[in-house]
Amino acid sequence: MAAKTLSSTTSSHSFKKMNINEHEWVESMRKSILEHEEEIDKVPVCIFTVPQVLLATDPESYIPQQIALGPFHHWREEVYEMQRYKLAAARRTQKNMNVSFERIVEIMKKNDEPRIRACYHKFLDMSGDALIWMMAVDMSFLLEFLQVYSMKEQGRVLKKITSSMSHLVDASGKKLSHMAILRDLVMVENQIPLFLIKTMLEHQSKKANHEKSPEETLKSMLMGLYHELSPFLEKELPDVDINDCDHLLDFLYHMTVPNNKELGIMEAEIDIEEEAITEVNDEDKEETFAKETDLQRVMSYIWNLLSKSNAGLVNFFKKLIFGRPMALLMKLPWKILSNLPILKLMKEPMERMLVRFQRKGEENSEDDGGEPKVPTIEEITIPSVTEMANAGIIFSPVNGGISDISFDNITSTLYLPVVDLDVNSEVYLRNLVAYEACVAAGPLVVARYTELMNGIIDTEEDAKYLRERGIVLNHLKSDKEVADLWNGMSKSVKLTKVAKMDKVIEDVNKRYGRTWRVKMANFFNKYVFGSWKFLTVLAALFMLLLTGLQAFCSVYSCARVFHQLPDIQGGATEGN
Repeated sequence: MAAKTLSSTTSSHSFKKMNINEHEWVESMRKSILEHEEEIDKVPVCIFTVPQVLLATDPESYIPQQIALGPFHHWREEVYEMQRYKLAAARRTQKNMNVSFERIVEIMKKNDEPRIRACYHKFLDMSGDALIWMMAVDMSFLLEFLQVYSMKEQGRVLKKITSSMSHLVDASGKKLSHMAILRDLVMVENQIPLFLIKTMLEHQSKKANHEKSPEETLKSMLMGLYHELSPFLEKELPDVDINDCDHLLDFLYHMTVPNNKELGIMEAEIDIEEEAITEVNDEDKEETFAKETDLQRVMSYIWNLLSKSNAGLVNFFKKLIFGRPMALLMKLPWKILSNLPILKLMKEPMERMLVRFQRKGEENSEDDGGEPKVPTIEEITIPSVTEMANAGIIFSPVNGGISDISFDNITSTLYLPVVDLDVNSEVYLRNLVAYEACVAAGPLVVARYTELMNGIIDTEEDAKYLRERGIVLNHLKSDKEVADLWNGMSKSVKLTKVAKMDKVIEDVNKRYGRTWRVKMANFFNKYVFGSWKFLTVLAALFMLLLTGLQAFCSVYSCARVFHQLPDIQGGATEGN
């Protein structure tokens, strides 16, 4: 009896929790299965929710804060308050239609409802009437907002803004509410299929369209929006067909990462096999991730022999390294030691080693706290801006996009696109990266670009250097904000490979690795500070030298010299 009660309670609770109307649910299942058209299965999913691993890094960059477009965030209380402005926009839109607004809704419900549902990768649990009315009203607001950028693209200024929208929409685009709406428009989860917007434009009167086709009108709006939002300042823009774009963010992505057709070329300009760029040849790189060399094998062999030898030798080594003579040496001021010829070369590698140990310790201490941490990735292997500048690498701006990144080996010049950063740039780039991760079948170009910028910009000094070279146009509060923007951009995004960009990274690393300063630093990092066995072997050899000298002097009576040396037991040798 108890089991039966538990079962009925669980079943009842599940329906109450989901608030399901069983009759409507059965009807939707019947319609989906029996009236489903096979052509709908061919409609690709194009509107996604942001993966949780990305959403955890910066939720406000992916969740609309001011306006919701489409079904994903429509019922959230924070954004539903804008419904009154949407309805006002729909009433004004109706005045410019050659048919009634209700007739437009009927046409879209009859022709487009299955296609609309197919565009979203989540199941839309709402009736057809609710979905179509939602889309129609949201599109009215979106078209009215985009009218500002259509005017800007045509070199005109929108002079008349209704009083009910005056505090939201700003022809100059400087009001906080206007900027917030702009950020919301580019979010992955806030998209509306473009074919619906073209349907709405097709039923506008010719007077409202200014004798333009719906495609021309829509492209004029989106081009104006692209110029407003894009941080890149290309002189030559790709020719993107509006009919090939699924939604507003998809158009912006095609403008940022055009394909060969949009660039007007038949073949890719550079065809590099991935195997050629995944790893640098051993002879060209002196990095800590190189394979074990002959010297390392010799040191390991000697260490194995010493570890099996007399324990007294090991004890002597400990006293020699950590005893009184070394303690006195370590008390000397570091500035004096670092100015000695040999130690001067060792100073920078030692400082880098200490910084790495400190960072590792901080990470371990954070992990011990028990709180969930946002997963991060390993930084791309490339020197920072200041490190490259000190090695003689020149930075030069190029008025192009991501595809124009290149490196000139002859002049040692790294060409980077000019990037104009403002308060919208981070949201724009983050959502391009998120959308690219959802749909791109090939290389993740925008993600790789953010990884590159994250790799070369470590501190505000790096950001300042690029700003002074005209590569970064900073409209943020400080250079530190620029550095924080790039350093936080690539977290939780998987590493990808882009042939042309990876070739640039490889060439930069080769050029940087050929400088004597870097070679010396890599040598000490690899064979000295990166290998405690080497230090042990070196100390053991020094110990054997002292032991041999002690034996020599005891035979040939050189007590005066021997008196100055430490005894194996740690004391001083008495004179005869």
